[in-house]
Amino acid sequence: MSKSPTLRYERSLKSSGHRLVAGCDEVGRGSLAGPVSVGMVVVDVTAVRALKGVRDSKLLTVADREALVPRIRRWAVSYGVGHAGPQEIDDVGLMVALRRAGNRAWAALQLHARPDAVVLDGNHDWLSAKDQAALFESLADPDGVAGGMTDADDGGFRGDVGAVGDLSDAADVGDVLPGAECTAPVYTKIKADMQCLSVAAASVLAKVERDAHMAELATAYPQYGWEMNKGYATPAHRKALNEYGPAMVHRRSWNLMAPQVEETSDEMAVEL
Repeated sequence: MSKSPTLRYERSLKSSGHRLVAGCDEVGRGSLAGPVSVGMVVVDVTAVRALKGVRDSKLLTVADREALVPRIRRWAVSYGVGHAGPQEIDDVGLMVALRRAGNRAWAALQLHARPDAVVLDGNHDWLSAKDQAALFESLADPDGVAGGMTDADDGGFRGDVGAVGDLSDAADVGDVLPGAECTAPVYTKIKADMQCLSVAAASVLAKVERDAHMAELATAYPQYGWEMNKGYATPAHRKALNEYGPAMVHRRSWNLMAPQVEETSDEMAVEL
């Protein structure tokens, strides 16, 4: 069993003058349908204490994740979840869509606190490095991303913002609020979701919010089983795609009709 995440890394940034540190993580990157979602959780490294029970969202049960949400919200200085929908992913590519979702979460944070720094899971700064997106596009999305759908086909997520913990009905909040783009230093860290408590907390908020949206979509598109697979490429989802074709909220530019592959325990553990 892996060790629980701590605040050790976040606190190490205090020596660089950073007091308010935001942990950041994304969910839904590898999904065939629905949005990509980015969570951010801000902690005050001079005052915050550890929060028991928080782990990377992929290692928690559904019930555990949902029970942690109100505790994380009370624990954090500020928090937010931003989204980019399937049409947006098709229109601009996965890396740009990730950055937009991240900056929408960043904009939501400004309602309560502006972080001095961001700890981002992974080894690539997709949150602020605008000129590098094309270099990493094919690596992040082996199915390929290009082209698009119409505005009406985006599943309610074009410009949608998680305004401090909740999905907002306001459009493009992340584009109009002051400080909408992340300008704070971004520290990338591989496996930060496993090691850094703020990042693990951010992953929980993002996953719970995105999973709830996929469950809602499943009522309109029951044939794809999104209440179970959350849009990921499970054999059952691939089979439904081959039988019914893609829905409006699938990422139409991806290789959706690829041959079915045997489901692995790794895919189930990491994606679902």
